[in-house]
Amino acid sequence: MAARSAEPVRVGLLGCGNVGAAFVSLVDAEVEAITARTGIHLDIVKVAVRDPGRRRAEGISTEQLAGRLTTDGAAVVDDPEVAVVVELIGGVEPARTLVRAALAAGKPVITANKELMAAHGAELLAAADEAGVDLLFEASVAGAIPLVRLLKESLAGERILRLTGIVNGTTNYVLTRMSEDGLGYAEAVGEAQSLGYAEADPTADVEGYDAAAKAAILAGIAFDADVVASDVHREGITAIGASDIGFAHRLGYEVKLVAVVESENGAVSARVHPAMLAREHPLASVRGPFNAVFVEGEAAGELMVYGRGAGGRPTASAVLGDVLEAAHHLSEKTTARSARRRRVRLRPISELSTQYYLSLDVVDRPGVLAAVASVFGEHHVSIRSMEQVGLGAEARLVFITHTAREADLQATIAELAGLDSVERIGCVLRVIGQEPPAGEPA
Repeated sequence: MAARSAEPVRVGLLGCGNVGAAFVSLVDAEVEAITARTGIHLDIVKVAVRDPGRRRAEGISTEQLAGRLTTDGAAVVDDPEVAVVVELIGGVEPARTLVRAALAAGKPVITANKELMAAHGAELLAAADEAGVDLLFEASVAGAIPLVRLLKESLAGERILRLTGIVNGTTNYVLTRMSEDGLGYAEAVGEAQSLGYAEADPTADVEGYDAAAKAAILAGIAFDADVVASDVHREGITAIGASDIGFAHRLGYEVKLVAVVESENGAVSARVHPAMLAREHPLASVRGPFNAVFVEGEAAGELMVYGRGAGGRPTASAVLGDVLEAAHHLSEKTTARSARRRRVRLRPISELSTQYYLSLDVVDRPGVLAAVASVFGEHHVSIRSMEQVGLGAEARLVFITHTAREADLQATIAELAGLDSVERIGCVLRVIGQEPPAGEPA
C-alpha cells in the first residue's frame, strides 16, 4: 500500500462507545499484522470519553486504556503528537467543532458520524480541501460495506443514474421477521431490541431518520450535490401490517424500507420509504440486519454491494480502512480530495411517477366502491387491480395503480380521507421492479 512508515502514526480517538471500543480492540490486536501488510504502524495515543470509569464494550478495560484516557476532546485535537483524529462521538455537537478544529490544524479526520455528515458534509469537506487534508467517512453510510470508496474511486468516471439501497439493518430485520415468520410489527421490533439491533427508542430507525441521513450522504457522493437530511423525503415502516406483506407476497413482491437517490436532467431526488420490491430485484433477497446498495450507472450498468451495515466491529473495520488510507496519504503528502459540493435543484417527491399499493378500511355498504373509484378517476389515478376483503361491518379495499404521479396519488388520498365511508387510510407502498399482474390477485 505505502512505503514503510519511519515513525508510528499516532491516532487520537474522540469517543469510545461500541464502535470506538471495537476500533481500539481491532488496532491493538492486529497492529503487527497491519504493519506487516501495509508498512504503517498505528498507535492510539489518546482517547476522549465522557466517563473514564464506564465499562467499555469489546472487553476493553480501563487498564487497557490507562494513560490514554481524557475527558477533554479538544486536548486530543490539540495534542502535537496526534497525527490523525478519529471522531466517533456521534451527533452534531461537539463533533462538528472538534472536526473543524482538527482540519484547521492540518490533521486528517476519519468519522463514522452519519448525522454530522448529513447535516454539514459540504462545509466540512470544503474545510478539509482548504486545509489540504483528508476527511474520510466510509463508516458513516453502510458499516463495513466499502460503498464510499467504490463510488469515489472505482466509479469515479461513471455517470451514476440511481442508487437504491437497504441502508438500515434494524428495519430490514423487522420486515424480514414479519415477512418470513409472521411476527407482528411490535413483536418484531421487541425482538430486534432484545438482540441489540434496535435501540430502546427505535424511532430513528423505524421512522426512517437514520436511512434519510445516509441517503443525503449518498446523494452527495454520487452527484456532488449539497443535500442534507432534511432535503430527503422520509417515511417509516410503522403503518405496515401483516396483511400488506401477505398481499405483496401473493403478487410476487417483498416489502422493504429503501433509500433512493437519483439524478435526472440536472435535478437530484432523494427519498426514503417502504416499497414493494419485485422478488427478481437483487435487493428483495437481502435479509435480517444486512445492508445492500444497488447501483445503476450509465456505462457500468447494474451492480450491487452487500454486507453488514451496522455493529461495532464491522463499522470499526471501515474506520480502520480510512485511517490507513489517511496515514498513507500523510506519508505521500497527498489527499483523497472530494469534488466541491454544489447546490442543485431538488426534485420533490410530488414529481415522482410510479405504481402504488394502497389499502383502505371502508364501511361495507352499497355504493362505497363506486364512490372510491370515482375519487381515483377525478385525480387521474388509474386502478390496475383491486381486491375487497370483508371485515364484518367493514371491508378492506386494496388497490394497485397503473403508473401515476405522486402529486395525483396524494390528492386522491386526501379526498378519500374525507369520505364518510372511509374509516382509515392504510399503508401506501411504491412499487419497484416489474409491474404487478393485472386483474384480481390469486
